[in-house]
Amino acid sequence: MCGIAGFIDFRKSTDLGVLKRMTDAMTHRGPDDAGYEVYDASSASIGFGQRRLSILDLSPLGHQPMHFGDLIVDFNGEIYNFKEIRKELEEKGYTFDSWSDTEVILKGYHCWGMEVVNKFVGMFAIALYDRAKEKVILIRDRAGIKPLYCFQKADILLFGSELKALYEHPAFEKKIDANSLALFLQYSYIPAPHSIFQHTSKLLPGHYLIVDLKNRQQELVKYWDVFDAYNKPKITLSDREAIDETDKLLKNAYEYRMVADVPVGIFLSGGYDSSSVAALLQTGRTERLKTFTIGFHEDEFNEAPEAKKIAAYLGTDHTEWYLTSKEAGSVLDLLPGIYDEPFADNSTVPTVLVSKLAREQVKVALSADGGDEIFGGYNKFNQAERFTSRMPVALQGLISGTMSLINPDQIPYFNKKYNFSTRYEKMKLIWKSGDPVQAVKYISQYITESEVASFLGKDFERYHTFFDDGNKLEKNDGVVNRLMAIDYKTFLVDNNLVKMDRATMSVGLEGREPMLDHRVIEFLAQLPSSFKIRDGVNKWLLKQVVHKYIPREMMERPKRPFIAPLLVWFKEDLKEQLKYYLSERALGMTGMFNPQPIVTLRDRYLAGEKVNYQKLWQVLIFQLWYDRWITKL
Repeated sequence: MCGIAGFIDFRKSTDLGVLKRMTDAMTHRGPDDAGYEVYDASSASIGFGQRRLSILDLSPLGHQPMHFGDLIVDFNGEIYNFKEIRKELEEKGYTFDSWSDTEVILKGYHCWGMEVVNKFVGMFAIALYDRAKEKVILIRDRAGIKPLYCFQKADILLFGSELKALYEHPAFEKKIDANSLALFLQYSYIPAPHSIFQHTSKLLPGHYLIVDLKNRQQELVKYWDVFDAYNKPKITLSDREAIDETDKLLKNAYEYRMVADVPVGIFLSGGYDSSSVAALLQTGRTERLKTFTIGFHEDEFNEAPEAKKIAAYLGTDHTEWYLTSKEAGSVLDLLPGIYDEPFADNSTVPTVLVSKLAREQVKVALSADGGDEIFGGYNKFNQAERFTSRMPVALQGLISGTMSLINPDQIPYFNKKYNFSTRYEKMKLIWKSGDPVQAVKYISQYITESEVASFLGKDFERYHTFFDDGNKLEKNDGVVNRLMAIDYKTFLVDNNLVKMDRATMSVGLEGREPMLDHRVIEFLAQLPSSFKIRDGVNKWLLKQVVHKYIPREMMERPKRPFIAPLLVWFKEDLKEQLKYYLSERALGMTGMFNPQPIVTLRDRYLAGEKVNYQKLWQVLIFQLWYDRWITKL
């Protein structure tokens, strides 16, 4: 696990010092070792930098950038099945100097070319320089667990695991893309491939970018797409067959994520996802696995007691930490440095702190991101289907048209309900579309497009995102599988995985995602929707697996989201920060907002009206980010 940074400079004007600054901006991702190299090609200079967090082969033999003949690799991530691939290569006559997966990547590419990526089980962002072919290849893993940003303009291409690496290059331009800001305000994150800055993008998961140094041409190649798995014909299995096969696949995927030469722990919330990881791994083991939980003093947000009971039942070595609003406030100031692109998931604070807690005892932590997306855990899947299937499309359109004639703020009684005007606007748009996939898009928006235009003081261009790709999915199994496929390519990749990667890496902890093994995903995608949501029960299949290891009565309880109790904190310890950063003066300084509607919303919230605090949180996060990365630099 590491951070990588580099450049392709056709002007040959970037020196080693710049590369070092780019790379060392991510020292937190790899405090154990560093490597910086600049190569001179006929038409460009190429820089590869790496900060290393030593997990496999802790010796200097794992140092990067790593060379093999005319091949050079810069790598962030883990190839969990590297031993199997290594054995296959040894049978072909290759020899190895280290026990690192990096060397397997190099020699695997030498043997099979880009077909090697299809052999990998893992998470990775890879930069590979093939000197003989005069090509640089940037590769991102199937699920998008490891990030890779790119900036391209004129004669230069920059890449890095985090934006802060790109900030250090003098050619990088911090020109905010107002249309991407609009996406952030809607979703609380910026969907790929878009970025907060112009000329900057995220390499899409399951893709690699080939840059030909001779003619400067680029080719973006897709080698894996979750849509392909969902579009395959559904397989027919009995309940028992599906449960047993899922159990087997999960067990194998989870065990792969235990491969390390350093201590490994597990984040345990007490829900089905993380409990499945702890249960399948602890069962049959004599050593007690380390589990970690964050708790809150506010009962409605606190899952720590349930997690503690499950840890005791499984016999793990459990550690918990109850957060106070003061501790949360101390992290708030750190968030813009950790998340160097605006990012407002409301569980960033506890995720950063549980990472800090785990890092005191282990160097690798297993999370359980993806469970809701691949097993059907979110209520929005049920809602989207229900909202668009209970009446004819023509009637939905008629109702939507009628709603357009009515101002929701003028409707007595209802206009006093929590977040009513936003919910009204969402339902209007959902019924206008008559499409469950579009329904998920609107349900996922915290701030509607019309509200965003109000906040910005102008209209904006609607960028295409994967929310708009529902027509690429086969309608062969109701709607639930389609909704899950869309959520996988949006909320999972650009919200949940970003949250976990930056939080863990901020403290030099490797976060692994055992539920996102592509073999698990491909199998589940081909199962009928009824295995995911059955008779109103979400995550039906995963629950049957977990009940084999943990009694049902311990697991069956109301689901609590893993979020910080901002609703309480904003009105207490964080109140002054909210008032300052969302003041007319502070909002006006960025030049991005129309302050009046935001200040009005803030004052309504502080006065006790039923306002969605997430809207204010998103604007606050942007303000904190702007203050850290634009104003102060």
